Amino acid sequence: MPVLQPDEIKTYDIDTLAIRVFLKALEILGGPRKLIELRNLTWITSLMEASYAIVLSEEAFKTEDEIASFLGLTRQTVRNILRADPDLVMAKIEGELKEKTPKAHTAGGLAKIAYKEIKEGRDNLNVFIFALQSASETLGIYWPIEVLKRIKGLNFPVDKEALVERLAGVKIKDKPAEEILEKLRYPVKSPSDLLHQIRENLE
Repeated sequence: MPVLQPDEIKTYDIDTLAIRVFLKALEILGGPRKLIELRNLTWITSLMEASYAIVLSEEAFKTEDEIASFLGLTRQTVRNILRADPDLVMAKIEGELKEKTPKAHTAGGLAKIAYKEIKEGRDNLNVFIFALQSASETLGIYWPIEVLKRIKGLNFPVDKEALVERLAGVKIKDKPAEEILEKLRYPVKSPSDLLHQIRENLE
């Protein structure tokens, strides 16, 4: 995949957000297990392409032609993704999940819903928790799991008072969570921002 020039957009930021949108879209579908059960893994590629298309359009203000060139798609496919109606997609998603070749507008609608959820602070905690569970058990580091479990359902961005209430009594590397929360930058934008800031203040 071609790399956009640094003076055009911050590629790292686009990649990070696109992956978050992709994971959220997977969660909306019912998780990777749902696709495996339906033997329909072609959805994964379509959702990733749609996630990048939505983020490039909304965050980097790229045109249909630029997005098509970057992703190696036709302009019409990109147009179908960007013009997808999220409400219509959700109304018929169950039936379309069984199709082996997902339509661009379906993946686009899902990516739009996921993008909106991410921007409004409803991050993909279920996926994060699952991924971090294995890593935590391997490394013996459990505080990220406990933090994510405690803040599940919390709307972001969030202020200090709300986090102090949720994380009361939690120990993070033998330090009271309240002590670490005093050092963070507020409002905290998302669950991933919270974990990042906590880690920074533990170093």
